[in-house]
Amino acid sequence: MLTELYCGQFLKAVALGMTSFVLPLSNTMSFRTANTSDRKCRFGLISDVHKDVMHDADDRLCAFIQRVQAEQVDFIMQMGDFCIPIPENQCFMSIWNRFRGPKYHVIGNHDTDGDERNRINGAYAFTPEETVEYWGIQERYYSFDLRGIHFIVLDGNDKAENPAPGYRRYIGSDQVKWLKQDLTDTDFPVMLFIHQSLERPGGIENQEEIRTLFESASKEAGYPKVLVCFSGHHHRDYVRRINGIIYPQINSASYYWMGGDYIHVRYSEEIDKKYPYIKYTAPYRDPLYAIVTVDLEMGIMKIDGLESEFVGPAPWELGGTKESWEHISLRPAISDWSMPI
Repeated sequence: MLTELYCGQFLKAVALGMTSFVLPLSNTMSFRTANTSDRKCRFGLISDVHKDVMHDADDRLCAFIQRVQAEQVDFIMQMGDFCIPIPENQCFMSIWNRFRGPKYHVIGNHDTDGDERNRINGAYAFTPEETVEYWGIQERYYSFDLRGIHFIVLDGNDKAENPAPGYRRYIGSDQVKWLKQDLTDTDFPVMLFIHQSLERPGGIENQEEIRTLFESASKEAGYPKVLVCFSGHHHRDYVRRINGIIYPQINSASYYWMGGDYIHVRYSEEIDKKYPYIKYTAPYRDPLYAIVTVDLEMGIMKIDGLESEFVGPAPWELGGTKESWEHISLRPAISDWSMPI
């Protein structure tokens, strides 16, 4: 059951001049009865940079790295649609690797795309294993512990038995089996990360199965064990709470994809010639990313985001209405917010 939809309430709060907004606590029992740390955890999140689409992806990633270095976060994570494994992207990877702390990756649906030289092969020109090896990680899905929290990274790109059209968006039986065991084995509160969402159309095909698994883990533990599941992919700005679990959407660092019906050259003709897919998007003038603070003792999670603007016309200025674009969550922003966990 969807018990909270944060985005609309957040915008109402902004209209009233509020700089932050806290949802009511929906869980009556605190996870602080579990084994937790008394220290805060802070980390940086960036999603959907799309190095292979954007002409200024290096600059966007550089801004993120400079910010998280200054903030001295505990780790950073990119939420997918980062870059394909080709030599031309080594400079981009070197920017990522400037961060001196732990660095984690979530694999997205575009991270195995073909580049321009082998576009004839269509999607999945690279295997997931080739991509994660290029990024310097060992597994497509994995977990780690830090400061009293168990972090789980999932891969939403498994192949379903009867898949929907388009890119894969499924969590297969082997991964589900691993996830169940991993949730059982930890006594810490859990935070998860996946590229495709688990709470909206166009997200993971078996999302209800996975959400039920999360809820069962909390029920078996006797306290809200699974706290939050972050996603990217949809290039939107919202956060929802479903049956006590928070599902934040981390907006793209770069743009909103509009498609062939809304082509508009956003930068120069020279840039468009070299980066022909930008004109299918509504780019954000500034890079978007988030700093997440989790305070287990206080039972609060907070996101510090960024506000920007579209380069050129907003999507609804090229056709349709604001309502048809679901404009409330279609914003060049990652909103600031805080809420109980």
